[in-house]
Amino acid sequence: MQSSAIHIHRHGDPSVLERVDVAVPPPAAGEIRIRQSAIGLNFADIYQRKGAHGPYAQAPFPITLGAQGAGVVEALGEGVSGWHVGQSVAYFQPGAYQAVRNVQADRVLALPAGISEELAGANLLRGLTAEYLLRRLYVVRPGDAVLVHAAAGGMGVLLSQWARALGATVIGTVGSPQKAEVALAHGCHHVIDYRREDFAERTLALTDGAGVAVVYDAVGKDVFVPSLRCLRTLGMAINYGTASGDVEGLDLQLLHAKSLSVCRPTLRSFIATPEDLRRSADAFFAAVAAGQLQLAVGSRYALADVQQAHRDLEGRATTDAPVLIP
Repeated sequence: MQSSAIHIHRHGDPSVLERVDVAVPPPAAGEIRIRQSAIGLNFADIYQRKGAHGPYAQAPFPITLGAQGAGVVEALGEGVSGWHVGQSVAYFQPGAYQAVRNVQADRVLALPAGISEELAGANLLRGLTAEYLLRRLYVVRPGDAVLVHAAAGGMGVLLSQWARALGATVIGTVGSPQKAEVALAHGCHHVIDYRREDFAERTLALTDGAGVAVVYDAVGKDVFVPSLRCLRTLGMAINYGTASGDVEGLDLQLLHAKSLSVCRPTLRSFIATPEDLRRSADAFFAAVAAGQLQLAVGSRYALADVQQAHRDLEGRATTDAPVLIP
C-alpha cells in the first residue's frame, strides 16, 4: 500500500521538508502497522532537520523526521500478540512523519481511557521527558523550588503542573504577558517575563536568596549560564533542549563555589528498553488519570503544511503541544 510521508534529502531550513508517497509493506515479524491520526511535533524534529548535534544515529537520506505518533492498529506481523486491529495506540520510534507506518511492537503503547489519540500524539514525547526529568534524573521532593524555562511551551506546561503536584514551588520564565497567563494557569506559582526582568535576580528574590534546587532549560545558549546563578548549593542545571543554540565552552569553575551539577540528557537513554518505556508511560498516564496533568493540543497542522508548522515552532509562536494531522 501507499502512504503520504515527509522526507528531507538534505539538512536545512523548513523548505527541505518534502511531501512524498512511499510504499508501506506488510508488517514484518514483531511489527505493528499503524494508521496515524496524530503525529507529534517537537523541537527535536527541528534539530534533526538542521543536522544539529543530538541523539540521532547517522542515517542516509532521505530521512523521515519525527519520533512519536498515535492512531489505530491496522495489521499485526508474525509473532505479535496482545494487540488487536482497530485498537487505539501510541508509540515512540523514529520516522513518524508518515500517515501509515510499521512500528516495532515493543515500542507501542496501549492508550488508557481518557487519553485520546490526538492528545497522545501531541504529548507523548513531552510526557515521557517530563517523567524522567522530574522523577529520575532529579527527584523532585516536596518543598523544592524549581525553575522552568519556556514555561508556556508544550514541555513547560507539563513540567510545571507535574512539579507542582509533587510538592514543589514552581517558578517559570516566559517571553510575553500572554504566555505568563498560560504559565500561571498550568502550575507555576510565580512567572518571570525575561524580556522585562533579570530572571536570575528575580528567582533569587523569590527564594529569599537561597536559589532553586533544579533548573529545567530547553532554551540553551541564551539562558544556561545565567541560570547557574539561580541554583542553591548542590543544585542541578538540566539542559534538555537548545532552542536558542547549543551551550558551548562552559567554564567548570562556575560550578565550583556551590558544588553545582549540570546535565545534558536525552529521552532515548531513559526509555531505551521496552520495560523502561512502559514504566515511564505508565507513570505519565497515571499522573493524567490522577488529575495532576491536564493535557492539551496546541496548533493543528495538516501533514502537508509541515513547513509552516516548523516555522511556527522554531519561531516560538506556539503554546501547548502542536500536532500534525495526516
